[in-house]
Amino acid sequence: MLQREGEVRIPSGCAIAGIINRQGERFNGSDIIASIANMHQRSNGLGGGFAAYGIYPEYQDYYALHIYYDDEIARQQTEKYLNQNFRIVVNELLPLRPLRKIVDPPLIWRYFVLPREEKLMLSHLSEDDFVFRAVMWINDSQLGAFVASSGKNMAVFKGVGYPEDIGEFFRLEDYHAYLWTAHGRFPTNTPGWWGGAHPFTLLNWAVVHNGEISSYYTNRRFLEMYGYKCSLQTDTEVIAYIFDFLMRKQELSLAETLDVIAAPFWDSIQEKAQISLRRQYGALLLNGPFSIIVATGNGLIAVNDRIKLRPLVAATRNDYLYVASEESAIRVVAPVVDRVWTPGGGEPVIGLLNDRAGLLPDGEQEQSISA
Repeated sequence: MLQREGEVRIPSGCAIAGIINRQGERFNGSDIIASIANMHQRSNGLGGGFAAYGIYPEYQDYYALHIYYDDEIARQQTEKYLNQNFRIVVNELLPLRPLRKIVDPPLIWRYFVLPREEKLMLSHLSEDDFVFRAVMWINDSQLGAFVASSGKNMAVFKGVGYPEDIGEFFRLEDYHAYLWTAHGRFPTNTPGWWGGAHPFTLLNWAVVHNGEISSYYTNRRFLEMYGYKCSLQTDTEVIAYIFDFLMRKQELSLAETLDVIAAPFWDSIQEKAQISLRRQYGALLLNGPFSIIVATGNGLIAVNDRIKLRPLVAATRNDYLYVASEESAIRVVAPVVDRVWTPGGGEPVIGLLNDRAGLLPDGEQEQSISA
Protein backbone atom coordinates (compact mmCIF):
# COMPACT_ATOMS: atom_id res chain seq x y z
CA MET A 1 0.00 0.00 0.00
CA LEU A 2 1.29 3.46 -0.87
CA GLN A 3 2.30 5.36 2.28
CA ARG A 4 1.66 9.08 2.25
CA GLU A 5 3.70 11.79 3.86
CA GLY A 6 3.01 11.78 7.59
CA GLU A 7 2.20 8.05 7.60
CA VAL A 8 5.81 6.89 7.61
CA ARG A 9 8.56 8.03 9.98
CA ILE A 10 11.54 9.68 8.35
CA PRO A 11 13.96 10.12 11.24
CA SER A 12 16.47 12.60 9.73
CA GLY A 13 19.25 10.15 10.45
CA CYS A 14 21.51 9.63 13.46
CA ALA A 15 20.85 10.08 17.17
CA ILE A 16 22.92 12.02 19.70
CA ALA A 17 22.65 12.26 23.48
CA GLY A 18 24.62 13.64 26.40
CA ILE A 19 24.32 13.68 30.18
CA ILE A 20 26.49 15.64 32.62
CA ASN A 21 26.39 15.93 36.39
CA ARG A 22 27.59 19.50 36.92
CA GLN A 23 28.86 18.72 40.42
CA GLY A 24 31.19 16.07 39.02
CA GLU A 25 29.39 13.12 40.64
CA ARG A 26 30.03 9.96 38.65
CA PHE A 27 27.38 7.51 37.47
CA ASN A 28 27.59 4.38 35.37
CA GLY A 29 26.77 3.99 31.69
CA SER A 30 23.29 2.52 32.11
CA ASP A 31 21.43 5.84 31.70
CA ILE A 32 23.25 6.95 28.56
CA ILE A 33 22.69 3.51 27.00
CA ALA A 34 18.97 3.72 27.81
CA SER A 35 18.79 7.25 26.40
CA ILE A 36 20.40 6.44 23.06
CA ALA A 37 18.56 3.08 22.79
CA ASN A 38 15.26 4.95 22.95
CA MET A 39 16.15 6.47 19.56
CA HIS A 40 16.90 3.06 18.01
CA GLN A 41 15.11 3.89 14.74
CA ARG A 42 17.47 6.78 14.07
CA SER A 43 20.31 4.25 13.60
CA ASN A 44 20.77 1.42 11.14
CA GLY A 45 23.33 -0.73 12.95
CA LEU A 46 26.37 0.64 11.13
CA GLY A 47 27.78 2.61 14.04
CA GLY A 48 27.36 3.40 17.71
CA GLY A 49 29.59 4.85 20.37
CA PHE A 50 30.08 6.59 23.69
CA ALA A 51 32.48 9.05 25.30
CA ALA A 52 32.99 9.05 29.07
CA TYR A 53 34.80 11.55 31.30
CA GLY A 54 36.16 10.87 34.78
CA ILE A 55 36.38 7.09 34.30
CA TYR A 56 40.10 6.65 35.06
CA PRO A 57 40.74 8.63 38.27
CA GLU A 58 43.60 6.33 39.31
CA TYR A 59 45.43 7.27 36.08
CA GLN A 60 44.11 10.81 35.69
CA ASP A 61 47.59 12.26 35.01
CA TYR A 62 48.25 9.88 32.12
CA TYR A 63 47.00 9.95 28.56
CA ALA A 64 44.57 7.06 28.06
CA LEU A 65 44.98 5.62 24.58
CA HIS A 66 42.30 3.33 23.21
CA ILE A 67 43.72 1.87 20.00
CA TYR A 68 41.98 -0.51 17.57
CA TYR A 69 44.02 -2.98 15.52
CA ASP A 70 43.20 -5.11 12.50
CA ASP A 71 45.69 -7.79 13.55
CA GLU A 72 48.68 -8.63 15.73
CA ILE A 73 51.17 -7.29 13.19
CA ALA A 74 49.58 -3.84 13.36
CA ARG A 75 49.64 -4.00 17.17
CA GLN A 76 53.30 -4.98 17.32
CA GLN A 77 54.33 -2.26 14.88
CA THR A 78 52.31 0.40 16.70
CA GLU A 79 53.62 -0.65 20.11
CA LYS A 80 57.16 -0.37 18.81
CA TYR A 81 56.43 3.25 17.93
CA LEU A 82 54.71 3.85 21.28
CA ASN A 83 57.59 2.39 23.28
CA GLN A 84 60.06 4.60 21.45
CA ASN A 85 58.12 7.76 22.29
CA PHE A 86 56.15 7.10 25.47
CA ARG A 87 56.57 5.64 28.93
CA ILE A 88 53.79 3.06 29.15
CA VAL A 89 52.54 2.21 32.64
CA VAL A 90 49.60 0.03 31.53
CA ASN A 91 49.32 -2.07 28.38
CA GLU A 92 46.25 -4.32 28.29
CA LEU A 93 43.43 -5.73 26.23
CA LEU A 94 40.22 -3.83 26.91
CA PRO A 95 37.62 -5.94 28.81
CA LEU A 96 34.79 -6.89 26.44
CA ARG A 97 31.58 -8.93 26.50
CA PRO A 98 31.35 -11.06 23.34
CA LEU A 99 28.02 -10.65 21.53
CA ARG A 100 26.66 -12.35 18.43
CA LYS A 101 25.39 -8.99 17.22
CA ILE A 102 28.92 -7.54 17.17
CA VAL A 103 30.60 -9.14 14.19
CA ASP A 104 34.34 -9.30 13.49
CA PRO A 105 35.54 -6.73 16.04
CA PRO A 106 39.14 -5.50 15.88
CA LEU A 107 41.71 -6.00 18.63
CA ILE A 108 41.03 -3.24 21.16
CA TRP A 109 43.86 -2.24 23.50
CA ARG A 110 44.19 0.30 26.29
CA TYR A 111 47.37 2.12 27.27
CA PHE A 112 48.15 4.70 29.93
CA VAL A 113 51.15 6.72 28.79
CA LEU A 114 53.27 9.84 29.19
CA PRO A 115 55.76 11.19 26.64
CA ARG A 116 59.34 10.16 27.29
CA GLU A 117 61.11 13.15 28.79
CA GLU A 118 64.07 13.00 26.43
CA LYS A 119 61.80 12.74 23.39
CA LEU A 120 59.63 15.58 24.61
CA MET A 121 62.65 17.80 25.21
CA LEU A 122 64.08 17.13 21.77
CA SER A 123 60.71 17.77 20.10
CA HIS A 124 60.28 21.27 21.64
CA LEU A 125 56.57 20.47 21.89
CA SER A 126 54.09 20.61 24.73
CA GLU A 127 52.82 17.27 26.04
CA ASP A 128 49.51 17.78 24.27
CA ASP A 129 51.17 18.57 20.95
CA PHE A 130 53.46 15.57 21.35
CA VAL A 131 50.42 13.29 21.79
CA PHE A 132 48.62 15.11 18.96
CA ARG A 133 51.53 14.35 16.63
CA ALA A 134 51.55 10.69 17.66
CA VAL A 135 47.80 10.31 17.06
CA MET A 136 48.07 11.86 13.62
CA TRP A 137 50.96 9.56 12.72
CA ILE A 138 49.22 6.37 13.85
CA ASN A 139 45.92 7.19 12.14
CA ASP A 140 47.53 8.33 8.91
CA SER A 141 50.63 6.15 8.58
CA GLN A 142 50.27 2.95 10.59
CA LEU A 143 48.42 0.40 8.50
CA GLY A 144 45.72 -1.47 10.39
CA ALA A 145 45.60 0.79 13.46
CA PHE A 146 43.71 3.86 14.59
CA VAL A 147 43.39 5.75 17.85
CA ALA A 148 39.83 5.86 19.17
CA SER A 149 40.68 8.24 22.02
CA SER A 150 43.74 9.91 23.51
CA GLY A 151 42.69 12.21 26.37
CA LYS A 152 43.26 12.19 30.12
CA ASN A 153 40.72 10.57 32.44
CA MET A 154 38.38 9.97 29.50
CA ALA A 155 37.82 7.37 26.82
CA VAL A 156 35.73 6.49 23.79
CA PHE A 157 34.02 3.15 23.18
CA LYS A 158 32.70 2.78 19.63
CA GLY A 159 32.15 0.30 16.85
CA VAL A 160 29.88 -1.14 14.19
CA GLY A 161 26.49 -2.01 15.65
CA TYR A 162 23.50 -0.40 17.28
CA PRO A 163 24.60 1.83 20.17
CA GLU A 164 22.86 -0.23 22.86
CA ASP A 165 24.74 -3.31 21.63
CA ILE A 166 28.02 -1.40 21.57
CA GLY A 167 27.37 -0.30 25.16
CA GLU A 168 26.78 -3.91 26.22
CA PHE A 169 29.82 -5.11 24.25
CA PHE A 170 32.10 -2.66 26.09
CA ARG A 171 30.47 -3.37 29.49
CA LEU A 172 29.74 0.29 30.11
CA GLU A 173 27.71 -0.52 33.20
CA ASP A 174 31.09 -1.20 34.85
CA TYR A 175 32.40 2.35 34.19
CA HIS A 176 31.52 5.50 36.12
CA ALA A 177 31.81 9.01 34.69
CA TYR A 178 30.45 12.51 35.40
CA LEU A 179 29.87 13.13 31.67
CA TRP A 180 28.64 10.77 28.98
CA THR A 181 27.85 11.34 25.31
CA ALA A 182 26.43 8.84 22.83
CA HIS A 183 25.76 8.40 19.14
CA GLY A 184 23.64 6.13 16.98
CA ARG A 185 24.77 6.24 13.37
CA PHE A 186 22.82 6.24 10.10
CA PRO A 187 25.57 6.78 7.49
CA THR A 188 24.40 8.07 4.14
CA ASN A 189 27.53 8.86 2.13
CA THR A 190 30.47 7.49 4.14
CA PRO A 191 31.37 3.89 5.05
CA GLY A 192 30.17 2.09 8.15
CA TRP A 193 33.35 0.83 9.83
CA TRP A 194 34.84 0.82 13.33
CA GLY A 195 36.94 3.94 12.77
CA GLY A 196 34.01 5.79 11.21
CA ALA A 197 31.74 5.39 14.22
CA HIS A 198 31.25 8.38 16.52
CA PRO A 199 32.46 9.94 18.78
CA PHE A 200 35.43 11.46 16.98
CA THR A 201 38.15 12.60 19.30
CA LEU A 202 41.47 14.29 19.77
CA LEU A 203 43.07 14.66 23.18
CA ASN A 204 40.17 15.57 25.52
CA TRP A 205 37.74 16.58 22.75
CA ALA A 206 34.96 14.20 21.72
CA VAL A 207 32.30 15.04 19.13
CA VAL A 208 29.01 13.33 18.20
CA HIS A 209 27.12 14.68 15.22
CA ASN A 210 23.79 14.33 13.44
CA GLY A 211 23.85 15.79 9.95
CA GLU A 212 26.18 16.33 7.06
CA ILE A 213 29.20 18.61 6.69
CA SER A 214 29.12 19.78 3.08
CA SER A 215 32.12 22.03 3.77
CA TYR A 216 34.27 19.00 4.70
CA TYR A 217 36.90 19.39 1.99
CA THR A 218 37.29 23.12 2.59
CA ASN A 219 37.59 22.54 6.34
CA ARG A 220 40.01 19.67 5.75
CA ARG A 221 42.35 21.61 3.47
CA PHE A 222 42.63 24.41 6.04
CA LEU A 223 43.36 22.01 8.91
CA GLU A 224 45.97 20.09 6.93
CA MET A 225 48.09 23.26 6.80
CA TYR A 226 48.46 22.91 10.59
CA GLY A 227 49.36 19.22 10.74
CA TYR A 228 45.90 17.66 11.09
CA LYS A 229 45.40 14.45 9.12
CA CYS A 230 41.83 13.52 8.18
CA SER A 231 42.10 9.78 7.65
CA LEU A 232 38.96 8.23 9.21
CA GLN A 233 36.68 8.61 6.15
CA THR A 234 33.88 10.50 7.89
CA ASP A 235 33.07 14.20 7.72
CA THR A 236 32.56 14.55 11.49
CA GLU A 237 36.28 14.08 12.06
CA VAL A 238 36.94 17.70 11.08
CA ILE A 239 34.68 19.04 13.86
CA ALA A 240 36.87 17.56 16.60
CA TYR A 241 39.96 19.00 14.94
CA ILE A 242 38.36 22.42 14.46
CA PHE A 243 37.62 22.71 18.18
CA ASP A 244 41.14 21.59 19.05
CA PHE A 245 42.68 24.06 16.62
CA LEU A 246 40.56 27.07 17.56
CA MET A 247 40.32 26.60 21.33
CA ARG A 248 43.57 24.84 22.26
CA LYS A 249 45.99 26.10 19.63
CA GLN A 250 44.51 29.49 18.76
CA GLU A 251 43.18 30.05 22.30
CA LEU A 252 39.83 31.38 21.12
CA SER A 253 36.95 31.48 23.60
CA LEU A 254 33.97 29.22 23.13
CA ALA A 255 31.85 32.17 22.04
CA GLU A 256 34.41 33.07 19.37
CA THR A 257 34.66 29.43 18.27
CA LEU A 258 30.90 29.26 17.82
CA ASP A 259 31.03 32.44 15.77
CA VAL A 260 33.44 30.60 13.47
CA ILE A 261 31.71 27.24 13.04
CA ALA A 262 28.11 28.52 13.08
CA ALA A 263 28.79 32.05 11.92
CA PRO A 264 26.12 34.77 12.10
CA PHE A 265 24.55 35.75 8.81
CA TRP A 266 26.42 38.62 7.17
CA ASP A 267 23.49 41.01 7.53
CA SER A 268 23.39 40.38 11.29
CA ILE A 269 27.10 40.87 12.00
CA GLN A 270 27.60 44.07 13.94
CA GLU A 271 30.88 43.64 15.80
CA LYS A 272 34.26 44.12 14.16
CA ALA A 273 35.56 41.10 16.06
CA GLN A 274 33.02 38.86 14.31
CA ILE A 275 34.05 40.22 10.92
CA SER A 276 37.70 39.56 11.78
CA LEU A 277 36.94 35.98 12.81
CA ARG A 278 34.97 35.38 9.60
CA ARG A 279 37.85 36.66 7.49
CA GLN A 280 40.59 34.78 9.35
CA TYR A 281 38.80 31.45 9.86
CA GLY A 282 36.16 31.46 7.14
CA ALA A 283 37.40 28.11 5.87
CA LEU A 284 36.34 26.53 9.19
CA LEU A 285 32.67 27.51 8.84
CA LEU A 286 30.56 24.35 9.00
CA ASN A 287 28.13 24.26 6.09
CA GLY A 288 25.23 21.87 5.97
CA PRO A 289 22.69 20.61 8.49
CA PHE A 290 24.10 19.63 11.86
CA SER A 291 23.43 19.19 15.53
CA ILE A 292 26.51 18.37 17.59
CA ILE A 293 27.56 17.66 21.15
CA VAL A 294 31.17 18.58 21.89
CA ALA A 295 32.58 17.30 25.17
CA THR A 296 35.82 17.96 26.99
CA GLY A 297 37.07 17.58 30.54
CA ASN A 298 35.33 20.78 31.67
CA GLY A 299 31.88 19.98 30.34
CA LEU A 300 29.85 19.85 27.15
CA ILE A 301 28.24 22.13 24.61
CA ALA A 302 25.41 21.21 22.26
CA VAL A 303 24.54 23.37 19.27
CA ASN A 304 22.95 23.07 15.86
CA ASP A 305 23.25 24.99 12.62
CA ARG A 306 21.90 28.54 12.33
CA ILE A 307 18.68 27.54 10.58
CA LYS A 308 18.14 24.44 12.74
CA LEU A 309 18.01 21.70 10.13
CA ARG A 310 18.58 19.01 12.76
CA PRO A 311 16.73 18.55 16.06
CA LEU A 312 18.09 19.23 19.52
CA VAL A 313 16.33 19.19 22.92
CA ALA A 314 17.71 20.02 26.37
CA ALA A 315 16.51 19.56 29.94
CA THR A 316 17.77 20.04 33.49
CA ARG A 317 17.05 18.16 36.70
CA ASN A 318 18.90 19.14 39.86
CA ASP A 319 22.62 18.96 38.98
CA TYR A 320 22.03 17.13 35.71
CA LEU A 321 21.90 18.55 32.21
CA TYR A 322 20.50 16.36 29.43
CA VAL A 323 20.71 16.94 25.67
CA ALA A 324 19.41 14.69 22.92
CA SER A 325 17.90 14.54 19.46
CA GLU A 326 14.48 13.78 20.95
CA GLU A 327 12.78 14.67 24.23
CA SER A 328 11.76 11.03 24.64
CA ALA A 329 15.44 10.08 25.00
CA ILE A 330 15.63 12.40 28.02
CA ARG A 331 12.31 11.39 29.58
CA VAL A 332 13.23 7.70 29.51
CA VAL A 333 15.97 8.36 32.10
CA ALA A 334 14.52 11.50 33.72
CA PRO A 335 10.70 11.33 33.60
CA VAL A 336 10.43 14.45 35.77
CA VAL A 337 12.66 17.42 34.93
CA ASP A 338 12.99 20.97 36.22
CA ARG A 339 12.93 22.43 32.74
CA VAL A 340 12.88 21.25 29.14
CA TRP A 341 13.40 23.41 26.07
CA THR A 342 14.29 23.37 22.39
CA PRO A 343 17.28 25.63 21.63
CA GLY A 344 17.04 27.91 18.63
CA GLY A 345 19.29 27.64 15.61
CA GLY A 346 22.89 28.37 16.56
CA GLU A 347 21.93 28.79 20.23
CA PRO A 348 24.34 26.81 22.44
CA VAL A 349 23.40 24.67 25.40
CA ILE A 350 26.33 24.61 27.82
CA GLY A 351 26.93 22.36 30.81
CA LEU A 352 30.08 22.98 32.81
CA LEU A 353 31.52 21.52 35.97
CA ASN A 354 30.92 24.04 38.75
CA ASP A 355 34.22 23.38 40.44
CA ARG A 356 36.48 23.67 37.41
CA ALA A 357 37.58 26.41 35.05
CA GLY A 358 34.81 26.76 32.51
CA LEU A 359 34.67 27.01 28.77
CA LEU A 360 33.02 30.44 29.14
CA PRO A 361 33.85 33.33 31.47
CA ASP A 362 32.26 33.27 34.93
CA GLY A 363 28.60 34.25 34.87
CA GLU A 364 27.91 33.21 31.27
CA GLN A 365 27.22 29.57 32.04
CA GLU A 366 23.80 29.89 33.62
CA GLN A 367 22.80 32.62 31.17
CA SER A 368 23.64 30.35 28.27
CA ILE A 369 21.82 27.37 29.74
CA SER A 370 18.68 29.23 30.69
CA ALA A 371 18.44 31.54 27.67
